[in-house]
Amino acid sequence: MSDSLMLRIKRVPTVVSNFQKEEAEDGARRSGGCGRNCLRHCCIQGAKLPLYAFRRENKIVGEKGVLEHECEPPVAFLDSLVLGEWEDRFQRGLFRYDVTACETKVIPGQYGFIAQLNEGRHLKKRPTEFRVDKVLQPFDGNKFNFTKVGQEEVLFQFEASEDGEVQFYPSVPIDVENSPSVVAINVSPIEYGHVLLIPRILECLPQRIDRESLLLAIYMAAEAGNPYFRLGYNSLGAFATINHLHFQAYYLAEQFPIEKAATKKINTLDNGVKISELINYPVRGLLFEGGNTLQDLSNTLSDACICLQDNNIPYNVLISDCGKRNFLLPQCYAEKQALGEVNPEILDTQVNPAVWEISGHMVLKRKKDFEEATEENAWRLLAEVSLSEARFQEVNALIFEAISCSDNRSENDVEDLPEDSNVESLEVDAINKSSGTGTAMVTGNQECLVLQ
Repeated sequence: MSDSLMLRIKRVPTVVSNFQKEEAEDGARRSGGCGRNCLRHCCIQGAKLPLYAFRRENKIVGEKGVLEHECEPPVAFLDSLVLGEWEDRFQRGLFRYDVTACETKVIPGQYGFIAQLNEGRHLKKRPTEFRVDKVLQPFDGNKFNFTKVGQEEVLFQFEASEDGEVQFYPSVPIDVENSPSVVAINVSPIEYGHVLLIPRILECLPQRIDRESLLLAIYMAAEAGNPYFRLGYNSLGAFATINHLHFQAYYLAEQFPIEKAATKKINTLDNGVKISELINYPVRGLLFEGGNTLQDLSNTLSDACICLQDNNIPYNVLISDCGKRNFLLPQCYAEKQALGEVNPEILDTQVNPAVWEISGHMVLKRKKDFEEATEENAWRLLAEVSLSEARFQEVNALIFEAISCSDNRSENDVEDLPEDSNVESLEVDAINKSSGTGTAMVTGNQECLVLQ
């Protein structure tokens, strides 16, 4: 397919690291390291980081979905480690601005949308062109990725414990052969404690969910044990701008509007996972909760995510309530933007509706928009993000087919899973034919999303 048919948008990229550049870096390296103390081979030899080893626990215990520990953990995971280390980096001046000084308010209305004025996130940056019509793209080591961050931006390693007990080690060599998962700061934070979870960082995985990585993110939410600490995921085409597998997380002591939304149960699976549909919320989506085990819940959600990304459908995920309630939100805003179908007044706000905005935390870049923020305006923006009702039901049919195909998989088979959800192309063809004038997927090479 020629480049002229590719769908692209221009947006100001988010700077997540102080070592990020808009252009690809020069490949020439000085001997003895690049001088930036990064996580690549030039600098990583002998590097050490704290290690938090969590206990794999399948059952979600208690009403809040918090993992119970038989004895007191060696360190308070959220307060001392995540937030404590984040504050340490704040004191060191590693962030681009002071997010705690950003104005925030709850917008009056039924849903309680949260508005934040964050003028620092896009200043001094040029708009960059992003391809938005391909959810799965190969990793490109020439572009910015998280191996290029400075080691001082990395807070700790986050791995499953080998002996079944929670352990904390203040300084452990980075095991290059067994690529660690790490937690790092986002130097352009949206909120207090804004961090990145980067699974198996040295494997340089592209931005695509797999069972193992999603389970790691849900374990992080459960380990935090606080419903106000949430994790989010953006696929390519749904406002992820860095094609290196990562989740975002931060602490905000307000209930998100999406968490208050009414739901209607669609089905309860044999593994105990209940899947519901959001009702009377501007973005159509699914809620995954329950499950006989934590892994059951994670596997079911990951199968749904894999189905979407393999069928070139952009989506966002919110991991909520200590990993107990998880929202899956297919979206089409970037595609509509590329096709010139978004209201210009909404485009002028420069709001990029990723997982946090869709969940009801509206990050605004202009004081005018912040001062004039209303529930109606928030609803208008998010309504542009949502699939139509007909399209949403068609996508749901794909998801439930993928989930049913995975029912016979072993409960503990995490690493040896096929990457695809095995959704038959005939089903996709049927969806394309039945979509009328709505958005539909292109089958075959799945180069882009088009209007039929």
